Amino acid sequence: MKWLKLRKIKFLIINYRCEKTTSILSIWRNYKMKNIFILLVTICMGLKLQAQTSAIPAKMEWWSDAKFGMFIHWGLYSQAAGYWKGHKAKGGGQLMLNEKIPLEEYSKIALDFKPIKFDAENWVLLAKNAGQKYIVITAKHHDGFSMFNSPSSKYNIKVCTPYAKDPIKDLADACHKHGIKFGFYYSLGRDWEDPDVPTNWPTKGARSNLVDYPNEDQKVFNRYFERKVKPQIKELLTQYGTIDILWFDTPEMISPTESKELLTIINTIQPNCIINSRIGNNLGDYKVLEQKIGNTIQTTPWESCVTISKDWGYVKYDSVYKSPELITRHLLETVAKGGNYLLNVAPTGLGEITQPARERLETIGKWMLQNGVGIYGTRPWKIDREILDKTTTEMVSIVKETENEMKDGVKDITPKLITADVRFLSKGNSLIAFVSSYKNKTVVIKSLATAAFQPIKKVEPIGYKIKVKWKQTPEGLLIDMPSFSIPEIPIVGFKII
Repeated sequence: MKWLKLRKIKFLIINYRCEKTTSILSIWRNYKMKNIFILLVTICMGLKLQAQTSAIPAKMEWWSDAKFGMFIHWGLYSQAAGYWKGHKAKGGGQLMLNEKIPLEEYSKIALDFKPIKFDAENWVLLAKNAGQKYIVITAKHHDGFSMFNSPSSKYNIKVCTPYAKDPIKDLADACHKHGIKFGFYYSLGRDWEDPDVPTNWPTKGARSNLVDYPNEDQKVFNRYFERKVKPQIKELLTQYGTIDILWFDTPEMISPTESKELLTIINTIQPNCIINSRIGNNLGDYKVLEQKIGNTIQTTPWESCVTISKDWGYVKYDSVYKSPELITRHLLETVAKGGNYLLNVAPTGLGEITQPARERLETIGKWMLQNGVGIYGTRPWKIDREILDKTTTEMVSIVKETENEMKDGVKDITPKLITADVRFLSKGNSLIAFVSSYKNKTVVIKSLATAAFQPIKKVEPIGYKIKVKWKQTPEGLLIDMPSFSIPEIPIVGFKII
């Protein structure tokens, strides 16, 4: 009977979850102190594969499980396509600032903005088929032009363009129809249409519209906040049904009081809306890393936002597209370190997602259809990576539309080298190991050697209906590698129990 009691303890502890501490306390009280040693041993066994994450708020659960989203930068700059007055402009999405274009002149772009090829359902299905679980689109970028019907500001797509419709409404409806979470990007601390928006990064006035409004000292942020920000945020939260994310950018000069007020407005209207940290002043539900991936596993929610090409906004001569293999490696690296991966695409002025971007998303979608089960709902393991081969190859763009490289000031410091490695994830009581860019027939994963890891019972390739030969040895876990089903993405995952 004593042996049966101990087996019962082991069963309870292996099924233990970090948040259910009451289960442990109950077991502790119900059994004698002479079983403490066995109790501690079994706790360690049960927690060996658990995620290294903090408790997740209820409204963040879907986001923490989703892992992969689509970012969309679309605005008047998309119509300009990286040109101004016949020459290649500096900064596709920020050409108004970098080319020092007066507001009156820049706003004339709207007269030609007619995205007749925009198809909301096509965009949403492209994201869904790529394995992306949420979409975030620019409702208002730094130029101050609203891509939605904004009753509080006439400087918007419905009033100022011959298109005269609200594409955001169609996109929101399509997301709701196809089960894709939907959110808005909103430039908070930069607005080159409004006279009251000072900036302080990297120096005073460096990101302000000094052409039309040169006196920084006369600008009062709160006037802009009351006149434009608050009304527009309320419009975004009341005109489009459920809004899952508000993705703020560039908090700049917003005060703690204003950040808190904005947070209260959002939570009052849509309490389940997730808010990023760029609402300012250490508020928000998750932090953002832009054009980079963190160096270590992080236990609090975070997201890496990265461009699929070079610029955030559409630039006709942009030829620097990341390969499907590199994008997938970025996704795995981000998820293995506890983050979400938000991949940006830049539609044209006509409303089309470029063919190079579309091709990459379609290829990634085929891989995700097979391997997504090993990514969604996962959490970090105790380490995120093991290098298999120190030899590296540099990512080379497949598409080269022109010989000219963009000069847009975009600083993308995501990894560009391809290295054979393993990325580790935890899911329930299983370990997930993705072997990437590896050419040998047998892989040896040293982190899973007999002395370093618990006895392995089963190794299954993710998405394959085949068995693989494997053996756990003092040197590591040896697995005979199956062939890559998607040649453009030489990455295969294994479920290890």
